Amino acid sequence: MSSKQNDKYKELLVKVTKNLKDCQNNLQLKSCFDCEKLFDCEIRKNYVNAVYSSMSKGQSGGFEF
Repeated sequence: MSSKQNDKYKELLVKVTKNLKDCQNNLQLKSCFDCEKLFDCEIRKNYVNAVYSSMSKGQSGGFEF
């Protein structure tokens, strides 16, 4: 896998992490678990998907640690 592909996942993770933290700050929350929209939040869903993609490098199945 090329370094460019790894960077793609890393860049996306940085972006969605910032979005998540901005949302938490705007709502004055320390965690998404304190939010009433926990299971219906697109920002959180994007974050979870980006974390998974970053860990798996876009492959389904196991993780590369």
